[in-house]
Amino acid sequence: VGRMIKGILVINNHGKPRLTKFYEHIPVERQQAMIKECFMLISKRSDRVCNFLEDVGAWSKDTKLVYRVYATLYFIFVVDGSESELGILDLIHVFVESLDHVFENVCELDLIFHTDKVHHILDEVVMGGMVLETNLQEILTAVKEQEELETKGSKMAQAKYKLKQQLR
Repeated sequence: VGRMIKGILVINNHGKPRLTKFYEHIPVERQQAMIKECFMLISKRSDRVCNFLEDVGAWSKDTKLVYRVYATLYFIFVVDGSESELGILDLIHVFVESLDHVFENVCELDLIFHTDKVHHILDEVVMGGMVLETNLQEILTAVKEQEELETKGSKMAQAKYKLKQQLR
């Protein structure tokens, strides 16, 4: 079974990758070349052209780049050639909306300083190159539940530490 999503990139308007997730094993040097090529191709495109490119050099044949630009960030999904461009554009929008809800108006700094949380949100949407969830409320509920578990875990660790201190 082929993966429908081969990679997800978020690159700023200066070409700096802020999030990269590849769902195929690709050596780091080749990943960097692919990221650079994606940015070079997409950044010089007009706002008036469609939001996808087909058969891009560094990627295998039958691959499309589907992207959306939000403020200073390019959200790029590298997908199988048979994927629906509109479906992937919608998926990108759901991912960005999820980020917006969690970070209350997501910006580039959120992606830099909250990498773990951003990856967790992405993993609620896409896992192993397959779409898991497209419902915004389901994604936000899962993220909230994870945050609650982390909070409980850190509270338990603090309580354990205090108990150890008292027993000494």
